[in-house]
Amino acid sequence: MKIGFYPGCSLKGTSSEYAQSTLALAKAFGVDLVEVEDWNCCGATAAHNLSHELATALPARILALAQKQGLTELVIPCAACYNRLSVTQHELNKNTALKTRVEEILQMPLSGNIEILNVMQFVEKYIADKIEEKVTTPFNHKVVCYYGCLLVRPHDILKFDRLEDPQSMDSLMRKIGAESMDWGYKTECCGAGFSVSRTDIVAKLSGNIVKDAADRGAQAIIVACPMCQSNLDMRRKHINSYLHQKVDTPVLYITQAIGLAVGVSRKELGLEKLFVAPAFIN
Repeated sequence: MKIGFYPGCSLKGTSSEYAQSTLALAKAFGVDLVEVEDWNCCGATAAHNLSHELATALPARILALAQKQGLTELVIPCAACYNRLSVTQHELNKNTALKTRVEEILQMPLSGNIEILNVMQFVEKYIADKIEEKVTTPFNHKVVCYYGCLLVRPHDILKFDRLEDPQSMDSLMRKIGAESMDWGYKTECCGAGFSVSRTDIVAKLSGNIVKDAADRGAQAIIVACPMCQSNLDMRRKHINSYLHQKVDTPVLYITQAIGLAVGVSRKELGLEKLFVAPAFIN
């Protein structure tokens, strides 16, 4: 079974372990993810601040390339990329003039009917019903699931999960034996694109998230966004400085957690690339 795969910039660089674990998990369940050929940056997070036409054409080209490749479904692990491609396809389908203009710019046709899936949607569609029978090492840990801003917003376009209290990631974690706890920071902002320019803002916003998770006794924070993972994990030095305490709660991708439970190796999942190592994993 072949399904399209758009890694985006983060999964080829700072968050390569997310791509690594997504591909390893798909392989473990017999799913072949085929990378879109000659893909480009989707424009997140800055293009829409410069030009609406550019911000539309960049993700539209990815959709056009996937269409040219004969792909009907596209798995997009990065929450920002998932958001940009979904919103773009929605806008093109609603605005004929814009679609015509973008096709002229790209010199490529746009069908507008590719199914775009984030990681949870991909797992739910192709893997979820097989997870429990494949679990070899139950993930018997207390966790909190952090969805961030972009997986559920804008809700009217994405139509994914509940806006304020999403449950899809929690449900998947329970399938592998985890105790997924309720908490109030599921969709709070981590500081997003300020990770480089304003580490003080990231330290404050991400620090509140990490501290609440630790205060609730969570042994791990589970995420599905490379920007969120980077802010919560890589910026831990700044977070600890802001909090005036050291918090060792690790931040794992949902694909890494599921992969561990079904027997995928630490190396295949890229666990050695985490800044805060999960102490409970041998």
